[in-house]
Amino acid sequence: MKPFRTLAETTTAEGGHLKLHEHDGDFFILLNGQQLMSSRANASEIELARVACRSLEGKPGPRILVGGLGMGFTLTAVLELVGPDAMVETVELMPEVVAWNREYLRSLNGTALDDERVEILVEDVFAVLHRAPANPYDVIIMDVDNGPVAFVLEKNRRLYHDRGVELMVNALKPDGCLAVWSAEKDRPFADRLYKAGLKVDVIGAKAHANARRDSHVIFVGCMRPQPKSDRVSR
Repeated sequence: MKPFRTLAETTTAEGGHLKLHEHDGDFFILLNGQQLMSSRANASEIELARVACRSLEGKPGPRILVGGLGMGFTLTAVLELVGPDAMVETVELMPEVVAWNREYLRSLNGTALDDERVEILVEDVFAVLHRAPANPYDVIIMDVDNGPVAFVLEKNRRLYHDRGVELMVNALKPDGCLAVWSAEKDRPFADRLYKAGLKVDVIGAKAHANARRDSHVIFVGCMRPQPKSDRVSR
């Protein structure tokens, strides 16, 4: 049996121990010994891109925000779905994760990070949303932490509560859509999206293509037609 190899490791700002492992061509990212993601289970990340980008058909020059790089599956899928005039801002908090994608994970995502349509921002996506002008994005895709129900980094909680939802909604164009990956269902989060002015769908997603049942959830929120004055204020 081939051994697990530690390719790289780092420490998070909160003191967690983040590692990148490889085993027989598969890659795993672990935090404090617990698996966060695996290249074996990427179907839900690809589905996240698909459901988010279906609203872009026929739109010229769409602008897309992807929160969370991970192993690059969502970003790669987005680039396959949009045209050459798209702009894709990808935000990743950990510079080491960006470096791992470039050095160790190119077999998974090819040249996605170097695509001329892509801008990589190494910072907190909450800060990116906070400074964004009103209504810049056609689509916002969030795959940060484990979604609104489980927090690897405690500060990510704010992204999925009232203020974070306000920022995401205010960053959407009037006909924009938001897609959020989650480890499981969360009715209060769906309610926050609806109260913020979005039409909400909750879609089941498989962890891998051959899975018999859905194990994850994608929240999709598209702007509901409403008077401009009814939108959430910054």
